[in-house]
Amino acid sequence: MRMNVSAEPDDTDTDAAGLRPLSARSVVLSLLLGVHPPQLPVKDLVRLVEPFGVGGSTLRAALSRMVAAGDLRRTDSVYRLSDRLLARQRRQDEAVRPRTRAWDGDWEMVVITATGRGPAERADLRARLTGLRLAELREGVWLRPANLDRPLPADLRQVALTYAARPDEPPRDLAARLWPLAGWAATARSLLAHATRADHPAVRLTAYAAAVRHLLTDPVLPPVLLPPDWPGEALRTAYADYRRELTKAMETPEQEDER
Repeated sequence: MRMNVSAEPDDTDTDAAGLRPLSARSVVLSLLLGVHPPQLPVKDLVRLVEPFGVGGSTLRAALSRMVAAGDLRRTDSVYRLSDRLLARQRRQDEAVRPRTRAWDGDWEMVVITATGRGPAERADLRARLTGLRLAELREGVWLRPANLDRPLPADLRQVALTYAARPDEPPRDLAARLWPLAGWAATARSLLAHATRADHPAVRLTAYAAAVRHLLTDPVLPPVLLPPDWPGEALRTAYADYRRELTKAMETPEQEDER
């Protein structure tokens, strides 16, 4: 069983590090988003959420609300992610271990050609392009170094033209202009420090859930374009260590006896 962590913060007060405690819903999502396949029996969920301060009655109420909201599907006593959240799980897996290739100096460029779109459509397209780790140079022009080992979605051609390009601007200067690299690195280091200091399961889960959300915004640039001591890989490694801990905790006593 492979374990990832991802969750949304609750609307409660933040702690000294600016991290909000996780709601029961977020704890459940953290566990289910990390399981492959993404499903768990309720008896295992009851056992697993307890160290994070979620009681049985609170859990059951949260599960009922999540089924009603379309977050989960239930079959007998097993809860699984809805199709909508399966896409989120795929994005999370990619954020934790992005596939890269050697960079030859080319950049991906996407130029938006569609017109007459409403605000919601424009916002959705911006979110998609950001999710592809592209950055907006100016309105309608998005780019990034061509070091990701993935094709751009075919349906993007319905609204945009795609190019391979080599900008005249020095690559390091362009990368620094497109992404807030210093701010991203500072937040990553803060999350690492907070997770290392945490001495309670719920606090650690909160820190690593925030770490996964932060990794979703990592531009995953070629090393030559990154500032010195870039903490992206350190954050991924720390998370991987924590994931192994949670994977072991998720094993039932029967599974442990079989090992």
